[in-house]
Amino acid sequence: MMSSDAGLLILGQFDEQLGLTKSFAGALRDPRVARSGGHSYLEMTRSRVFGIVADYPDQNDHDALRADPVFKILAGRAPDGEDLASQPTLSRFENNIAVDSLNRLRDVFIDQFIASFPEPPKTITLDVDPFDDPTHGCQQMTFFHAYYGQYQYLPRLITCAENDLIVMACLLHGTAWAGLGVEDDLLYLVGRLREAFPGVVIRFRADSGFATPSVYRTCEELDLIYTIGLKMNPRLVKMSEETLQAAQNRFDETGEPQRTFCVFEYQAKSWAVPRSVVVKVEVTICGTNRRAVVTNRPGAFLLPGATYDEYAERGESENRNKEMKEGFQADRLSDSRYMANLFRLYLHSLAANFLTLLRREVANPPRRFRTDQDCPREALAEPDRRRYFNRRRQEDPLGEGHACTWRTRLIKVAAEIVVSARRILVRLPSSWPYLSHFWAVAETLKTRFPALEFR
Repeated sequence: MMSSDAGLLILGQFDEQLGLTKSFAGALRDPRVARSGGHSYLEMTRSRVFGIVADYPDQNDHDALRADPVFKILAGRAPDGEDLASQPTLSRFENNIAVDSLNRLRDVFIDQFIASFPEPPKTITLDVDPFDDPTHGCQQMTFFHAYYGQYQYLPRLITCAENDLIVMACLLHGTAWAGLGVEDDLLYLVGRLREAFPGVVIRFRADSGFATPSVYRTCEELDLIYTIGLKMNPRLVKMSEETLQAAQNRFDETGEPQRTFCVFEYQAKSWAVPRSVVVKVEVTICGTNRRAVVTNRPGAFLLPGATYDEYAERGESENRNKEMKEGFQADRLSDSRYMANLFRLYLHSLAANFLTLLRREVANPPRRFRTDQDCPREALAEPDRRRYFNRRRQEDPLGEGHACTWRTRLIKVAAEIVVSARRILVRLPSSWPYLSHFWAVAETLKTRFPALEFR
């Protein structure tokens, strides 16, 4: 018996210790009548999640994978035992998921997020951002979106900047406003977080698609520190014109790029109260650029640049969306029923969180980095920061690596599986160029979970 994905076994050991797929499957209500020889929801959950991690995002892939000995081991079956669920069975599995199960899955993700902190955090930064998901054929709740120029869904994720985990996932219809229902999501999520971490400071960041009075009001009622992008309008242009002109004059005198900020109280017609607005003004050889954010961040008037830069760091959440869409193929929501596709989004989100948690365990960033700046790595100037992260990608490829890197360096390896009366033996090739990565991950997990044993 052979398999080309033997590296998944070490991921399966990690899952056994954390219980991610077990808690996920435990939230699902199985309407089937119990019978012998069937495929359990836990088995099918593991097949789908580990399939997504290993670059098999579709149900059709499992018509071949169902006989793979490694996938059988991951699902809890003997390598030479009965085959796993086929594509029609997995399709019924996804389409059988009811609303109450989806509600419980929402709590599972929040529970796993809370458990990811070894000690109560002082601050939590929540980033919200949607991404497009093109659809094909007759699928419920898909519509033509003029901006994207396609029939689509609009998945929306709330992620945490401190640990990169997906905290909440939502699947909006194709032409939905990006912030549809985000107030209800925040109300529920913040309540759960404050219950688990009393006194925690929660920050909220979003782009201009969420810049509405109802979102501001919700953040203020929940005592969130928010920074939200604001689209420039003629009034904001006028109020920042003096700052732009001063930057233009300095650029004309020195020939060097200029970046400065102005901050003022601003109240749109639809706002009940005035709010602080920070405008970034840039003048370069390419021309001028102005961007605005609305915020209640303390100290915005004293340090407008720091306020805007903190908002700009939400770009990392866009990287999470990109990884979800391209690395974990979350844009392959191809079931006909809307509820089934929302469940698939949860499956892809679990796969992404699984790899994020594993990356944190095995991360081994460079300890020393020579620089003239005596400051934390996060505060390095742009040239030094770029050099540091380039060095980290070279020295810590798995801790910094996307899904494709993990597949190349750890998951995609051929192995022979030998079954005897006493044990299951998995033989890896000694000439595998990334064998050192396998043992490094194994040793790290063994240190973290002493019950594990690798030979």
